[in-house]
Amino acid sequence: MNRLLKGALIVLETISPSLICMDLCNLERDVKILEEAGLSMLHVDIVDGYFSPSLPMGLDVVRQLRKKTRLSFDSHVMAMENGYIVDQLVDIGVSSLCFQVETERHIARRLGQLRKSGVRPGVALAPATPLTALDYALELCDFVLLMMINPGYAGHGGEARYDFMLGKIGDLKRVILERGLDVRIELDGRVRTEDLKELRAAGGDVFVAGSSCFFSGDRPLAENIRLFKERIA
Repeated sequence: MNRLLKGALIVLETISPSLICMDLCNLERDVKILEEAGLSMLHVDIVDGYFSPSLPMGLDVVRQLRKKTRLSFDSHVMAMENGYIVDQLVDIGVSSLCFQVETERHIARRLGQLRKSGVRPGVALAPATPLTALDYALELCDFVLLMMINPGYAGHGGEARYDFMLGKIGDLKRVILERGLDVRIELDGRVRTEDLKELRAAGGDVFVAGSSCFFSGDRPLAENIRLFKERIA
């Protein structure tokens, strides 16, 4: 594989467009635009309405969409009880899945179940959750999703990225390197195109593209995708 093609693939594998930030009445249309742009995955959030006061879409929508796209599903569960939702997403055919450590009683067991099911396992941390929550789980993860705003509150305009997040990203990156692990850091919440350089420098590997970049409405979706890809490259 030549260097240019390999670089292009790496860029595409760092972008995970957020399903719940799309036009919910035209999901199939927007997914086709993502496919035409060469993107490879879709960030699928499931929120139960209790973990946060948001309920954008249900499992049946995800199940139907799975039949209509070749994109891999990068799923994030924000729920008080993970079991049923996780089982359903595995059955639907997601490629990767993370859950909030704040609500999971048996983190190691849940991660093991996911890996056994052929799903890349990960955990998600709310902004103020300390990295010590990962002390005995990090080796079991393929990725860690760091929320840069409170999970489930993306639709609240006043929710801005916390200033301490750059330090938290860097701290996690150092721990991963010190332990010699192959764990990717995924960043979610107010990921802006103009911030990509500092987020990558801090240690971010995968970026959830939502209402602050891809689906901002200021420009056509295809144009926002092009600008985002250029900035990452």
